[in-house]
Amino acid sequence: MTRTLAFSSPFLLGFEDIERLLDRVSKTADGYPPYNIERIAAAGDSPAQIRITLAVAGFDPNDIEVTVEENELTVSGRQSDDDARDYLHRGIAARQFRRTFVLADGIEVKSAELKDGLLSIELVRPEAARTVRRIPITSRG
Repeated sequence: MTRTLAFSSPFLLGFEDIERLLDRVSKTADGYPPYNIERIAAAGDSPAQIRITLAVAGFDPNDIEVTVEENELTVSGRQSDDDARDYLHRGIAARQFRRTFVLADGIEVKSAELKDGLLSIELVRPEAARTVRRIPITSRG
């Protein structure tokens, strides 16, 4: 079976890294924890934002780690078992997770807040100035 590449057009040069990122993201199958991604419109002097909200009920802020490495935002969580508790029934597992989001160039993580079992991560993309650069043409001969 031949795999069709998303960026196989001869007019799209240098997108091999994006192709690899798409391939890696498409292999993520675990749906835990559930999450929302929403766009927040620009208001006043504030640019438009993106908010990622993950449902992490039962996790303490010390159980969750939010990191950014290159263009990847990673949220991971690990709950430790409380040996002081004697469960008669345990239906809520102390589950670990790792969720990765690929960020476009220029996206910055502004803040992260845990409230009522929801972890909200605010992202912002400052408006980039559009530039046009003229390339001089040299002649040989």
